[in-house]
Formats: sequence, structure tokens, C-alpha cells
Amino acid sequence: MMDPSSSTAPAAAVPAHAPAAASIGAGDGGGPAAAVSAAVATASRRFQHLLDRSTPHVGRRWLGLAGVVLVYALRAWFVGGYYIVTYALGIYILNLLIAFLSPQVDPEVAEVLGEGPALPTRASDEFRPFVRRLPEFKFWYSIVKAFCIAFVMTFFGVFDVPVFWPILLFYWVVLFTVTMKRQILHMVKYRYVPFTFGKQRYSGKRAASADDLTLPKD
Repeated sequence: MMDPSSSTAPAAAVPAHAPAAASIGAGDGGGPAAAVSAAVATASRRFQHLLDRSTPHVGRRWLGLAGVVLVYALRAWFVGGYYIVTYALGIYILNLLIAFLSPQVDPEVAEVLGEGPALPTRASDEFRPFVRRLPEFKFWYSIVKAFCIAFVMTFFGVFDVPVFWPILLFYWVVLFTVTMKRQILHMVKYRYVPFTFGKQRYSGKRAASADDLTLPKD
């Protein structure tokens, strides 16, 4: 006859290994999805770090943008199409340009709300640097993203809509002229320049102080 204690011993040993298996399953951190999420987060941090380092290098950034524009122009030239994509790209850049040239607080809106002028209009006013609605870095970065997206779109035939491109070019030139004319009239009306050349310095003579007085020489 078989001993009852020998038949129950293996059954009691099975639950002992269950916590170990559970700890192994919990230690893998969620599997491939967690690994992909961690990789994306790491890449995003590195990309943001590169953007932060490129912020003070204005000339190099715009030189790189010129290279991106040249690559897209060559792609559009050799493909010979995608005029709708280029037209939409031009309209988007025009909107970015208007935001880049506009003050953060519209003087016309400030006058309606009774907040007073947000920009100095006389030489005696306190100097305030021009604050843009769209900062220079965001302006540059938005243009780079727009050209990269447009470049990718040239590889999909669904965006190659047949159109008579001179009409699009003429319409864009007219839209650019009208928009810039309105923007320039806005600048003249409220007397501001969308560029800051440093703090104003006045060369007027100041009153002599005690520190400026020197003893006469013998």
C-alpha cells in the first residue's frame, strides 16, 4: 500500500513556485509595449535636447533651413508635380510670416479694450522690446516641419492633383501682396517696427557730477 504522505507532497510543492513565476512576469515591465514607449520617450528627450542646443545658433539654423528648402525644390522639380502641396505650403508659410511680424498684443485690440498702447509710439516713451506673436525659434521650427511634411507627401501619388500651376502661382502672389500691404499699413498706423535692434541710447549731454570734477594741474 502506498503511503498517503508521499502522494500529497508534490501537490503541496506546486504553490511554492507560483510567486516566483508571478515575480518573473512582473519584472519584465509590461513586455514589448513598455520597451517601445521607453525608447520613444528617450528619443524625444534627445531630440528636445538638440533643439535646445540649437536655439542660440540663429544663423546656422536658418542656413540648415535653406538646405531643406533646396532639397524640396529639387524633389518637386524632378518629379514635376505636386503643385497643390507646394501651394498649401506657401499659404502656411505666409500665415507664419504674418504671425512673426505681428506684436503679441495687437495695438488695435488694446485700444478697444482701453488698455493703452502696448508699444512705444514716441521717443520719450519707455523702451520696450518688440514681442512677437510667433517667436523666431517657433517660426523657424514650424517652417522646417512644414517642408519635411511636404517632402514626404511628394512620395504619395494621391496628393499629385493635376492643376494649372500658373493660376496657383498668380493667386499666391496676389494674396501675398494684399496681406503684406495690410501688415505694412498696420505698422505705419501704430508706428512700430517688428525688429529690436537693442536698447535705445541717448547721446544728450548730462549734468556734470562731483565725480567728473578734477583738480587743476599745477
